[in-house]
Amino acid sequence: MGWLILLIVGGVLGWLASLVMRTDGQQGLLLNIVVGIVGALLGGFIAPMLGITGANITDGNLSFASIAVSFVGALILLALVNLVRRGRIR
Repeated sequence: MGWLILLIVGGVLGWLASLVMRTDGQQGLLLNIVVGIVGALLGGFIAPMLGITGANITDGNLSFASIAVSFVGALILLALVNLVRRGRIR
């Protein structure tokens, strides 16, 4: 059940991050899910380094903090992709 929640939340967060970064027209549903999940993993990896504990969505902890950290991770991932692809962040 945790993986299904991760897919759904990852898809929504990936879509929201792509709207914020204005890359929604360039990617479809599958890439939104991938960006959301990888962003959640990235956010879950970075958060403990910053002293934020209990905010890892991959542990099955679905809270506001875990969703916010995952969203920020998806934004960072899209910014890095834009930086590599275009040489600048949108």
